[in-house]
Amino acid sequence: MSLMSKLWTTAIVSTLIAGAAEFNLESFIKHTLIKNPRIKVEKVKMIGEKALPGRPDWKAYMFTMDLSFRGRKQSIPDTVFVNEKEQLATMSLIDMRTGRDLREAVKPTMPVSYYDKKHLIAGNPNAPHKVVVFSDPQCPFCIGFVPGLIKDVKAHPDKLALYYYHMPLLRLHPVSETLTRVMEHLQSQGKTDEALKIYKLKIDPRTHDEKKILAALKKQLGIDLKPSDIDKPEYREAVRADMKKAGEMMVRGTPTVYYDGKYDAGRSAYKQALK
Repeated sequence: MSLMSKLWTTAIVSTLIAGAAEFNLESFIKHTLIKNPRIKVEKVKMIGEKALPGRPDWKAYMFTMDLSFRGRKQSIPDTVFVNEKEQLATMSLIDMRTGRDLREAVKPTMPVSYYDKKHLIAGNPNAPHKVVVFSDPQCPFCIGFVPGLIKDVKAHPDKLALYYYHMPLLRLHPVSETLTRVMEHLQSQGKTDEALKIYKLKIDPRTHDEKKILAALKKQLGIDLKPSDIDKPEYREAVRADMKKAGEMMVRGTPTVYYDGKYDAGRSAYKQALK
């Protein structure tokens, strides 16, 4: 069982805030959520809090926590739902009418700092509407969605700006560790369109062999690179920084889309601007 699986067993805690004036997120994580003494909570960062519409007694607290376990460090985003009136807290809250876990619907508002020039891949930064996508170039859903999104934005640069953040799902697609560094290398040279060709690559997503990956890129897409071209600390750090940004927006899967600062579960809100 993975570290993630061990940590996120859903539980309702009925004694969480007994005798306390208000909910304390850091205390909850350190003394209630993380039970394993071998896991050290290095840092807790509050991302935001929101009252649940139609449920006045419940509030959602969104956060990231930096954990260390057996020499490994990991930053994990999550949400806890708290009912102070009933002294209850839960890591999952299901809407029985829809069957939907509300932790997938509750997201923070995106800061304008995410609209930085480095991440702009299409459209005009001065356009009235901003789209941000978190993506893995080997995620099947991303392959089916991101190229069309890019095409739409390029066709309407007066209305939309598109910003791209790496979110490689390495447990599912190890190949993306190399591919995201390739994309960073190409983008650093101003070859954004060439970087986005990687969405057309046909390769086993479980591939780890860097030489095989680069050979496939050359054969299929005409992208000719050496290992030394992409094996640079700044590229690895750029991908890590993107993943940290994803965590701060409670991104758990790909593709995740924000439109004008708000989470877009249907990934289609941007089409309003195309009319």
